[in-house]
Formats: sequence, C-alpha cells, structure tokens
Amino acid sequence: MDWAERYRPEHLADILGNNAAVRQMTDWARNWTVDSRPLLLTGKPGIGKTSAAHALARDMNWEVLELNASDARTKTIIERVAGNSATTTSLFGAERKLIILDEADNLEGNADRGGARAITEILKDARQPVILIANDAYGVSDSIRKLCDPIPFRAITTSTLEKRMREICSAEQITCSSDALSAIAESAAGDLRSAVNMLFASATGKSVIASDDINTSQKDERASIFDLVAGVYAGYPDEKIQKLSRECEEKPDTVMQWIEESAAAVTNQNQRTGTYTALSRADIYLGRTMMRQYYTLWRYATSLMTSGVAKEFTSAGFRPRIMPPSRWKRMGTAKKQKSVRRTLAAKLGESYSIPDSQIQKVYLDLLSRFATDAPLAFCERHDLDADQLTILLHDKTEATSVFKEAQKIAKEKETKMKKISAAKRAAARKAEEERTAGLEAFHQETTSASTTPGVVSAAEPIKENVDPPQEEKKKTPTQATLDFF
Repeated sequence: MDWAERYRPEHLADILGNNAAVRQMTDWARNWTVDSRPLLLTGKPGIGKTSAAHALARDMNWEVLELNASDARTKTIIERVAGNSATTTSLFGAERKLIILDEADNLEGNADRGGARAITEILKDARQPVILIANDAYGVSDSIRKLCDPIPFRAITTSTLEKRMREICSAEQITCSSDALSAIAESAAGDLRSAVNMLFASATGKSVIASDDINTSQKDERASIFDLVAGVYAGYPDEKIQKLSRECEEKPDTVMQWIEESAAAVTNQNQRTGTYTALSRADIYLGRTMMRQYYTLWRYATSLMTSGVAKEFTSAGFRPRIMPPSRWKRMGTAKKQKSVRRTLAAKLGESYSIPDSQIQKVYLDLLSRFATDAPLAFCERHDLDADQLTILLHDKTEATSVFKEAQKIAKEKETKMKKISAAKRAAARKAEEERTAGLEAFHQETTSASTTPGVVSAAEPIKENVDPPQEEKKKTPTQATLDFF
C-alpha cells in the first residue's frame, strides 16, 4: 500500500489544518435533520476534502455511498443510485446514510449528461445527509451551489506538512534531513497528498533521505489562472509575471478573457484605459496568430496582456475579485438553449410523426400557439419540462408555474393509483382470508359430523345396494383393446 492510503486520516481529529471546516462539519452532522442543507466542500486537490467526508461518516457510524467522475453519472444512473439512497434508510443497521458526490465541478462531459439537473432534484428531496466535493466552487452549477452550505478548505501550511512528514518518517523508521523535509513541504504547496507521495518516492529503497534525493521526485509546479491574474493586477515584475505565465496551462486567448473580466472593476480611469489598450493590442496579435497559423506571435500577445497590463499597477497593486469570464456563462446559456430546442423538437416530432428539423423550421411557431392556448394540457400530453415549455410560451415564470402544476397533478394521479392498487390488494387479501376461513369452517363441520355416531356426513353420499346397470359393467380386456383400435 502506498503511504497516501496507509496514512489517510481515519477520523476528523486526524485532519491537518482546516480546524474551522472540521468544526462546521461536526456541528452539521450532530444537528442534522431532513431540513438541513447539503454541504459543499471546496478547495485545491490533496488537502483532505474527501478524507474529511469519509472520516465524518466513520465518526458518526454512517453508511457511505460515493459517486465520483470515474463513475457513469447520467441522469438515469444518479436518480437510480443516489436518488434511492438519498430517500431510503441504511440496510446495514447504520444510523444514517451519507451520500458523497466527489468532483461535483466536473459535470459537463457527455458521460454526465443530465447529471446536474438530477443532482439538483435529489438535493431538494433528500432525506439523508449529502456532501458534495469540488476543487473549484465556480465550476459547480449555480442551481446546485445555491442549495448547499459552502465549507472552504485551505491549503495546509508548510510547517504543518513538515510535522506530518516527520511523523511518517518515524513510523517507517526512516531518517530524513530537515532540508529534505522543507523542500518537500515547499514543493507540495499545501497539498498533503502530493507531499506524502513525494516522500514515498524519495524513500523507496532508502533508509536515509537527503535533500539531493528529492530533486527527481518533486511536484511538477503549476500556477493557476487565479495566481496569474492576481499577479498581473498586483503589478508583479516582468520576470515573475512571465514565470507565472509559463506555469499556467491556459491558452493565451483564455488568459486574456480572465484578465479582461477583472478590468471592468478598475476604478482609476487612467489605469483602466491603459489596461484596455494593452488588451486590445494583445487581441490584434491573437487574431494574426489564428489567421496566419503562425503561433510564434502568441508570445507577443502574452507579453502585452500580462506584463503590458501589470505595468499600469506597479505603483499601487489592485486586488480585484477574480471571476470566470461572464461571456462563458452567456455562451453556456446559448448552448443550453440549443440543446433544449433539440430535445423539444425530438419530443414533438415523435408525437406528431414529423421530422425534428421540420418541427424547428416550420411548425414550432404553430405549436407555440397551441401551447399558449392550453399550456397545462400541452405540457401533460408531451411530458415537457420547464425549459422546453419556456421556449413555447416565451415566459419563464409562467412556464415554471405550469410545469409545477403538471408535476402536482402527476403526483396526485400517482398517489391515487397507488391507493387504488392498495385497495385492490386489500380486497383480494380479504377475499382470500374469507375463502380460507370458509374452507376451514367447512372442514371442521365435516370432521365433527363424521365423528358423531349415527350421523351421515354430507360429504359422503348414501350408498345403496343397487347393482349397476348391465351396460356399465367393466369391459373385458379384449373389448377394451378392440374399442381402442
């Protein structure tokens, strides 16, 4: 077993750092009711989010059901697995069942189609505790994030990492120099899992670890887009800006969109003018790169959008709130609308035996009028959701209201059918019980009658000493054989 698994925290008390987050999780678990909101644990990888969730379940003696990005997380699977688990009790005697959805910020792939909507519905109806885990809080769907109580996990300090490394070395009977421990802790940058993995790699086949032994196993350092944007508006020197730019894995056009998003918050008019001037020149080089397919020009665009903007803030660093580009949200909304229109056309096309393309091009306007005249009946007939109905009614509020009314009617019908089925089963059960009771009474009556002297049982016919008719006498074998043939 590798050390990251061997020394994984077993209880919340073993979680390093993040004491406030641990206390909040403990209070939530102890006071949990069906009205409690789910938790959303956020923070960089390797700092103990998933371990804390499992440790909480272990401390509370709760059963655990976990779904992560390696599992298929389609709408159907989530509703079948997590949906049933979130509304039913444990089968193994545990007090409760903890639903853990890891990597909740990774729900955009084809394998997760419809998963975000299914999770939203599960969170609304869950009768068991639910914890969602994400590296990036902004990567989680807004509809999911609004239903959860956020608990941020912070990067673990270097001193805490060094202390933990010493404990592991002592347990493994390995000698590690202070310089080596410091190098591992600094390279891990608050990531405990990475630090343990580096220590494990460095200690393989050795009983003594020096600082030179960890050079080949240090963490591959990377800067996030948040580090780069913060450095630009803090007015970092060119050398540091270019280093962050090289370490950041985002493409230049993506970096420019992030920097541009924060530029709108600059209050100083001169700084804002200089920022947009540098960004516009960088955009020119990006356009030339794409037109000419000459990617060497990227370096000029990158220098203008980073160092060119940073020079405007050398005197006084500006600390903006770093947010994802708003255009992404608009593009995502447009993409969602296209997807909703396609699914709507498919449903209507199947109902009316018309090709989907013809529904979108020719008949959507006409069907929209039908839906406007009787929205509830139209919604029930074609089993539409709120988004699909919004396209037909052109009014999101009305569509949501109609959809909720349709859901209410459907639930009432389902409840009524369940009651009817239960009544039928009860009537059948009662009839069976009455039949069984009648048979038992008849059997008892027959038995008592047969045991009484001089009483002839009704079940036994009175035998008369009468010879059977001549023609009913038993036939001889020869006659039987002849008759057969």
